[in-house]
Amino acid sequence: MYIIGINAFHADSSAALVKNGHVIFATEEERFERIKHWAGLPLRSIEFCLKAEGISIDQVEAICIGRDPKAKFGNKLAYLLKRPKSALGMFQQRFSNRNDLGNIQEEIKKHFGYCPSIRYVEHHRAHLASAFFSSPFHEAAVISIDGSGDFSTVMIGKGLGNKIEVLESQDFPVSIGLFYTAFTQFLGFPYYGDEYKVMGLSPYGEPRYLNELRKLIWLGKENILEWDESFFDLDGGIISYENKMPQVSQLFKREKFEESFGKSRKKGEPIEGRHQDIAASLQRHTEDLIFGIVERAYKLTGYKNVAIAGGVAQNSVANGKLIQNTSFEELYIPSAGHDAGIAMGAAQFEFFQNQKNQRIAPLYNANLGISFSNEQIREVLIRMELEFTFLEDKELFSFVAKKISESNVVGFFDGSAEFGPRALGSRSILADPRNPRAQSLLNEKIKKRESFRPFAPSILEEFGPEYFHEYQFTPFMERVLSIKEEKRQLIPAVTHVDGSGRLQSVKIELRPRYHRLISEFHKLTGIPILINTSFNENEPVVNIPEEAIDCFLRTDLDILVLGNYILSKTPLE
Repeated sequence: MYIIGINAFHADSSAALVKNGHVIFATEEERFERIKHWAGLPLRSIEFCLKAEGISIDQVEAICIGRDPKAKFGNKLAYLLKRPKSALGMFQQRFSNRNDLGNIQEEIKKHFGYCPSIRYVEHHRAHLASAFFSSPFHEAAVISIDGSGDFSTVMIGKGLGNKIEVLESQDFPVSIGLFYTAFTQFLGFPYYGDEYKVMGLSPYGEPRYLNELRKLIWLGKENILEWDESFFDLDGGIISYENKMPQVSQLFKREKFEESFGKSRKKGEPIEGRHQDIAASLQRHTEDLIFGIVERAYKLTGYKNVAIAGGVAQNSVANGKLIQNTSFEELYIPSAGHDAGIAMGAAQFEFFQNQKNQRIAPLYNANLGISFSNEQIREVLIRMELEFTFLEDKELFSFVAKKISESNVVGFFDGSAEFGPRALGSRSILADPRNPRAQSLLNEKIKKRESFRPFAPSILEEFGPEYFHEYQFTPFMERVLSIKEEKRQLIPAVTHVDGSGRLQSVKIELRPRYHRLISEFHKLTGIPILINTSFNENEPVVNIPEEAIDCFLRTDLDILVLGNYILSKTPLE
């Protein structure tokens, strides 16, 4: 049985193909459109899924959409009556988007000649499904936290076998996600998805504004969250999708914010100590709120396992501290915890929850995207008239490891693309973590981004406890952990200013080729770690060989590995 799930007309549009409960392919439309966070109907992603499996759309039982316009209709009406100006702005933004939703069946039929049955799954239920049904847990508390979706901002449930029971939810507009975004804008990062920049900035400051922030939003008793709405400007709506690109309205009231936190920063202005302190305070308070919600879920369920999704679940700093700061013992977060993940969650919800099918093995494979054979790569290289070298595996990994150990920066394009925001060794830029200059080189010359932003260590799973305090298996780069003091000087390029690292655990059973490369580097250097950052330059992660080649040629990358083919800007030995 085939089911397609989609995230449509919403940021991070995506599609996933589920076969008998297994997520076999999944990708984001931005990888094809080449526009970050693209927000239309993911027709090219659906095309990819069908082509990759070798089926036609009439073999698909249903297309499940991770959105339900009818969800919480009564609550929406009550909000309209209570806050007509804010509600009007929000509804005006979403009206055309809802019209698009109504045309989905027609658009799919027009494109493919046929459209299966369309089924709607509420936004947060799709998030819950993506976390719980992908997890190894038979029973778990399940939590979704994000900015907003289908008029909810938090949802808590209990998962048992093939069923998720929703226990409670937080209505819009009170939202950790919107709170974090408001401060992200205040700090001079105006674009959709910029929140991770503030998370990266936060270790440079001290939480001097913590008391002020506690007065803006706090944990509730009857409600999950409460806030002081006088600080937030929702009259202009929240988000619009002009030209299929998400545009977030200004969410903070300038006068109120500047009265408490000083003058707002404009994009491009210098970052001062005050900005760093606000970022540190914001991150600390957000962590406390997340821990409080998670502990609330523990009290509601009594389970020892927790599975989390939603945009706020991408806060890897909080994720790394969650087990130590709550009563839970085990945590699972999917590779696509953000809104792209509701594509697979919607399909999983239909298969397990609605159709009552039995659970299957957990999902630890993020390589669900497009792939290219060596023969296909060779055809591209010949067509583009590029010089290249072919190496068999027995030579390839030792050669690349040696080049990285000599301070070369390598673009590594290998196997199927990852599903989710993190490159995990298939569409990655790799470098030597021992090189203290690597962070500035990568930020300034290759990624062309803010100098304060850290890079991730990919570590061989078997060495995790040796390098990290209270090590946790982290397959999707979804947690930040503290690096042991005696190891920090050995790997300065992946040690953030606070001694932490957003790690990726590389297990041989899950990533044999990437594990082999890091093992070769370990043999040469004694360090079982590589710097790993996404293969892109202010664009979606490269998806096809031509995009990898283009990025290689226009940046200061030294070497490009495409499957078993190598390109170099200097003559190879």
